[in-house]
Amino acid sequence: MRKLQLRLLLSLSFVTAFILNSSSQVVISQVYGGGGNSGATYTHDFIELFNKGTNSVSLNGWSVQYASATGTSWSKTDLTSITLAPGQYYLVRQAQGAGGTTALPTPDATGTIAMSGTAGKVVLLNINTLITAGTSCPTGSTVIDVVGFGTT
Repeated sequence: MRKLQLRLLLSLSFVTAFILNSSSQVVISQVYGGGGNSGATYTHDFIELFNKGTNSVSLNGWSVQYASATGTSWSKTDLTSITLAPGQYYLVRQAQGAGGTTALPTPDATGTIAMSGTAGKVVLLNINTLITAGTSCPTGSTVIDVVGFGTT
């Protein structure tokens, strides 16, 4: 598939990010929560995945999930049944706002999650069961990667 030319974690200078599972082949490579905001570059929020490994990985039954930095409610987007080749990107388009000037390329999956432009957490899971509640990021064998951003 295509290699996305979106090289932006967030357009905020005070972003702090962490990555939990650096041994995973598939990682969350970008998170953009300002999509469609006034002055935003992109019209949609998005999450980009990348297979940094040397083997193909099936995303069948996987999901990305989001919660605000201090929120206890999670939202999810199920990924499509695709095998992600080494070096391949996977774009998950999320909610659209009224602003932004640049449309995203055709996404691999589409969700409706409105992500914060300032602080939040995104989890990549190898299951599509919704995280029920909690302010902490989940842990365990179903967690593939986690990214937290913002000052909270």
